Parts: sequence; structure tokens; C-alpha cells
Amino acid sequence: MGAPAWPSHSILWRRPCPRRDVLPHVPDMQKHVPPEGIWRCSPTRLTARLEASKMPSLMRFQTLYEARWILVVLALLAVASALFFPWLLLLVLLLTIYVFWFFRDPTRVAPADPNAVLAAADGTVADIVEIEESEILHVRQKRVGIFLSVFDVHTNRAPVEGKIIYKKAHAGLCLDARHADCTTKNRAMTWAFENERGIFVVRQLTGMIARRIVGWSKVGDELKKGEHFGMIRFGSRTEVYLPLDAEVLVKVGDRVTGGTSVIARLR
Repeated sequence: MGAPAWPSHSILWRRPCPRRDVLPHVPDMQKHVPPEGIWRCSPTRLTARLEASKMPSLMRFQTLYEARWILVVLALLAVASALFFPWLLLLVLLLTIYVFWFFRDPTRVAPADPNAVLAAADGTVADIVEIEESEILHVRQKRVGIFLSVFDVHTNRAPVEGKIIYKKAHAGLCLDARHADCTTKNRAMTWAFENERGIFVVRQLTGMIARRIVGWSKVGDELKKGEHFGMIRFGSRTEVYLPLDAEVLVKVGDRVTGGTSVIARLR
């Protein structure tokens, strides 16, 4: 038997190529630009989309932006070291790595418990005292003080959800954040968050190394529990004031994580 003959009308030739004058209508591509937000996206919209994606991250632009001048100085030092003092280049590199590490801001997920009060910062619980809150509420409250070392994340997060009704900076000294007088004498910024459970006061305090308090939020902003409202640079202290009937769940010496650790429960 010989090889089978090819059919007279191969499938390859059953659909002849259409003539140019009868090509189907192709819409004008200029009229079909991809919608905004699919292929094109402004930096602001892109940032918002990344925030909404809930993808875990280690850095956050708003936080890293606070290090801009430090990074500029380190870049200039790196150039000078490479040209004149090559042996210093390793030190500059290590400092740069530390700066990026210091300004890290990992994604945090706040617990859903509506009665939970969260740590407003990473660090170690330095003290838990009953004290007169004399700036806003003028009543006795429980105060949980958190010490932030130079190795902790230094962003501050809302311990409760609510509307910011008070924000005030106070001039002062820069004593060590572990010093007994730092809570009354150091440079500070006081915040008050209001919700249906009451008013909650938070204070940011500088330390001996930390000299700058940053307040990103403003009066009138409504924050969810665990959202950022500011940061303190290079070692500091954060205080959270609680009602006397609140159940404190931490003790002195405990390590806490801002935006996730529950330090107290409201009754």
C-alpha cells in the first residue's frame, strides 16, 4: 500500500485569507485606552492600592521619608569615603543598614476584640502606675509606660479606634527615657482619642537620643485601632492612659508590639 494521498481540500486551506477590502472592522485603538487604574496608576493611587492590598511589608514610605536627610548625609559620606578614606566605607555601609532597619515599619494586624486596648508602640513595659491625668481629663487613671530602645520599631499606633480630639506639643528636656523625671520634664506630644467608650490619652516623649517627635495625624482624623499616628526617632517612651476599672493585662518587663499586643481590656 502506498502512502495515503492528501485530501483535495486540506484543513489548512479551508479558510482562505480574507481580502484586505473585506477585513472585519477593527475599532480605533486610541478609543480603547486601558481604564485608569489597570495599566496606568498615579503614585498616590498606587500607594493607596498597595496599602489596601493588605500584603505584608517591612518598610513604609511615610516612615522611611523621615530618614531622608540622614540618608543624604550617609550617601555623601559614602562618596567621600570611596574617594579619600576607603577604609571608612564599611562603617558608612553599616550605618546605612542600621538606619533602614531603624525606620522599618512592618505590617501589623490589630485584634478584633472591641474591648482590647493595644500597645501604642513596640518596646518594654517600664511602669504601670495610678496617676492624675492633669492635661485633658483631670481624673486619676492607670498609666502604662512603654520604653522604646534604639532597636525597636519607633512608629506609634492608635491603641483604640476613635477620633483625634486633641494634639499638643510640649517643649522640654531630653532626659533618658528611663529616668524618673522624664515623664514630666521631657519634650512631649499629647494626643486624645474619643470614641463611644470615652476619651483615651496617649503621650509621646523624647529620650536622651531621640530628639524629634513626629505627628502625622491631625485633630479631626478618625483612626482605626492599630493605625499610625506618628513616630519618635532614636529611643523614647510612649504612655497610654486607661480608666481605673480597665483590666491591665501586662506587667513591668513585658515586651509588647505596637498595634497587636493587648495591654488592657475595657470593662
